[in-house]
Amino acid sequence: MLETDGKPARSRRRGREGGGAEPTDQAEAATTAAPAPAPARNWRVAELYVERRGQRSIVGNIYKGVVDNVLPGMEAAFVDIGLERNGFLHVDEIVTADGKAVPRRGHGKGRAIDELIKPGQELIVQVVKDPLKTKGARLSMQLSIAGRYLVYMPQGGGAGVSRRLPDEVRGTLRKQLERAYSGAGGMIVRTAALGAGQDEFEREIAYLQKLYEVLERRAEAAPAPSMVFQEADLSIRVLRDIPADEFDGALIDDQKQYERVTGFFQRTGPELVDSVEMHEASEHLFARYGAEKAFESTLSRRVDLPSGGYLIIDYAEALTVVDINTGSFTGRGKGRLEDTITRVNVEAADEVVRQLRLRDIGGIIVIDFIDMAKARNRDQVLKTLRRALEGDRTKTYVVEVSPLGLVEMTRQNVTEGVREILTETCPACEGEGVVRSAETVAIEALRRLRDVAAGGADHEAFLIRANPKVAARLVHPESGLSELEQETGKAFHFEGGEALSITTFEVTERGSREEIERRALPFAVGDEVLVTIAEPHMFNAHDAVARIDSYLVSISGAAPYVGERKLVRIDGVERATAAASLVDADPAVAGPSDGKSDSARGRSRHRRSG
Repeated sequence: MLETDGKPARSRRRGREGGGAEPTDQAEAATTAAPAPAPARNWRVAELYVERRGQRSIVGNIYKGVVDNVLPGMEAAFVDIGLERNGFLHVDEIVTADGKAVPRRGHGKGRAIDELIKPGQELIVQVVKDPLKTKGARLSMQLSIAGRYLVYMPQGGGAGVSRRLPDEVRGTLRKQLERAYSGAGGMIVRTAALGAGQDEFEREIAYLQKLYEVLERRAEAAPAPSMVFQEADLSIRVLRDIPADEFDGALIDDQKQYERVTGFFQRTGPELVDSVEMHEASEHLFARYGAEKAFESTLSRRVDLPSGGYLIIDYAEALTVVDINTGSFTGRGKGRLEDTITRVNVEAADEVVRQLRLRDIGGIIVIDFIDMAKARNRDQVLKTLRRALEGDRTKTYVVEVSPLGLVEMTRQNVTEGVREILTETCPACEGEGVVRSAETVAIEALRRLRDVAAGGADHEAFLIRANPKVAARLVHPESGLSELEQETGKAFHFEGGEALSITTFEVTERGSREEIERRALPFAVGDEVLVTIAEPHMFNAHDAVARIDSYLVSISGAAPYVGERKLVRIDGVERATAAASLVDADPAVAGPSDGKSDSARGRSRHRRSG
């Protein structure tokens, strides 16, 4: 979805995989040389929608489920709807057999949940919130079927109008609905109905009622648990929710999506079919309308502001925290510090809302604006924040500035955000954002080596698989490894490459000192090895050093050849280092002076790399 000048624009564009656009993971659209009209320069992506094949949102789906467990203490039940985790049904979402909603327990009039439903009972339920993390889907027995302009509620009654519509048009729309509908159940006018006429209402009422008749037949015949009604896919849901007077057109780069969208409009709004176009320009739709950059921005922790300030967005289990900083912005002219801070905060208030919409962040959100001394400046920032939220169709609630100077707000959390869909947990840090340092792991490994020595009385030496950084810490003279070897009478050697996790610790071989040394030491005296001269020697200006994992090779006379690959002969080998000399200092020499074969040199190098 695009917006212009920071405000919701009448123009809306849709693409193939999100971004100013809604995504579907379809194949690349065919392109021709015919250029599509370029977007206005002052447009920007306002919202991103992402849905992966096989991982669609299930909000709006209707299931025939089986009550698995009733928990009176929680006033809720868990219902098996055929998914990996049971759905959660609260007592306030239960509808009785005669189709009436149960009075809410909070008013002291409701009945206990174990009086209403029993384990093993079959229910028709609708998903109102996707499964999030470890929680199952949130369910309701109060069904609703959404069209473009209306929502049909079979268990409801009367006519209602969305509170998000302006007061001056709500009465007119209610009268239109009452003239068009007088049947069973209830109808609610959606926000998208702004600008729609009575003819559109009548056409959609007939469509929704026919849809419910199909649903009833399926529910009666379907086994439990199973799905009896599937909500429309992402492209339809997004276009369906846009107010009629704000919809300017849709640009789509996938033929199947184009046919699906035009088919939907033919049933619900024939007058809108001509506003749907195929994107046939050679330039990718996302690149043309800025969706690629918008996707990249959702994965960044830092978001820069035009003035030079920036936001830092951090995610926690319970809430999302946004911190505002002045950054490189120090004000202009003779302005005071308060004016500088206020300008950054005003910019940040608008950008925070944009990021909430782009990333689809829900739940509790805490914004730490830069402290302002004057109450009028705080009010200006808060007004900017609330004005920006008017363009957000997701329900939000903003609390006044807290005593600590924080702005607290909530945003409805229905589905996973863009960040959760596009990323996965880091296998190294498991989502913590940090890993233990090599020194910390080395200290832990030293304690584990003591246990290894105690449990290996029949062996003289051990080969340990570890990350080279950890191994380098352990073989350092001050690590305590030498003292441990003297105390236990055991010898420890290490192997492993940079690809290993920092926490890797594995005993790979046990045996005599000679056996383990042959296995562990990368070279033997006399081996010739092709290495890259990495850096000058720290203490000898004429020498240089090569690195092979954590193993250091000190090469005499190699200082002039830093950065070059050279053939060297191993003169001495220790546990962590080796001494070597150049076979031939002439760069034109490609082979060894003594005629050692390439296969022999390859064997020497392979022993280390393996």
